[in-house]
Amino acid sequence: MNETNTAPPSRPRIALLGAGTMGAGIAERLLDQGFTVDVWNRTPGPAAHLAERGATAYTKAARAVADADVVLTMLPTAEAVKEVMLGQGTLSDLRNGAVWAQMGTIGLEATESLASQVARERPDIAFVDAPVSGSRGPARNGGLLMLASGPEHAEPILAPVFAALGQRTLWLGAAGAGTRMKLVLNTWLAFEVEAVAEVSALATRLGVSYQALLEAVSGGTLASGVALTKLAKIEQGDDAPDFSLEWALKDLDLATASVGEEVIPVVGTIAARWRRLVASGYGRLDISAARLGLEATPIGSGNGQPHKVT
Repeated sequence: MNETNTAPPSRPRIALLGAGTMGAGIAERLLDQGFTVDVWNRTPGPAAHLAERGATAYTKAARAVADADVVLTMLPTAEAVKEVMLGQGTLSDLRNGAVWAQMGTIGLEATESLASQVARERPDIAFVDAPVSGSRGPARNGGLLMLASGPEHAEPILAPVFAALGQRTLWLGAAGAGTRMKLVLNTWLAFEVEAVAEVSALATRLGVSYQALLEAVSGGTLASGVALTKLAKIEQGDDAPDFSLEWALKDLDLATASVGEEVIPVVGTIAARWRRLVASGYGRLDISAARLGLEATPIGSGNGQPHKVT
C-alpha cells in the first residue's frame, strides 16, 4: 500500500459526470483550486449552478468528456455508470490516453466488469477505481480520503487532482482494491451510526440527557468523531444530508452481495431496519435519520422534537 499526497504543478482538464451532493462538492473544490472543469448531470440544474461558478456545462456526457485529460464519474449506481459510459457511448468519445477515475460506490462486480470492458474496448484509457471516504463537507474542503486502484501510469496524472480533493490518497493495487476498501469503511460507518442511533434511543428511554451523555463520552475512547457528529445531528433534529440514508443502505447491500450474509450477519439486520425507513420516505435524509423509528418515538421525530427535513 503506497500513500501519496504530493501535487505536480500541472493541472489536467477535468470532466465531471454526476453533480449530486458529492459531485457538486468535488467540482466546486476543483474550480476553487484553478482547474478547468467540464460538467454534465442527468438533470440540468446542478450543472447550471456549477456553470455559474466557472465550469462549462454540457447537455450530453459525450461532449463533456471530449477534451478532458481526466474524467471523473460520480454517479449513484452501477446501472447509471453503465448507461452513461457504455449505453450512451461516452467511453468511445474519451480522447486517446485519457484517465477515467470511477469515484462512485458501485460494488465490486460492477467495478471489475468495467475495468475488463475498458481494457478490451479502449486499451488506451487508464481505468482507475477511485471511491472516496468522506461526505459533502470534506468533498468541498479538500478533506476526502482517496481510495485509488488502477494502473501505475495513471498515478502522476491524477496526483494533482487527488491532492486538491483529499487530505490523503492511498494507492491500493489493481482496479477493484479501492472498492473493496470503500465497502469495508462504509460498513464500519454503518455500525457506528446504528450504534449512535440506538444509544440515543436508549438514553432517551432511561432519562439520560444529551448533555450528560456528551460529557461522559467526550475526551474518552468510546466515541469517534463520526459518532459525536451524528449524535449532535440527532439531538438537533438536523436531517440535512451529508451522506443520505438510501445510499448508505445501497453500500450495505453491495457489501453483502460481495461476501454473503453469513460473513456479516449483523449488517443484514441493520439493512433491514434502514430499508423500512427508506420505504417510508426517509431515504434522502442524512444517515443519522437511522434514529427514526426507534423506541416509542414515531417515525419523523427524534428525542421528542420535530426533525428538520430539507
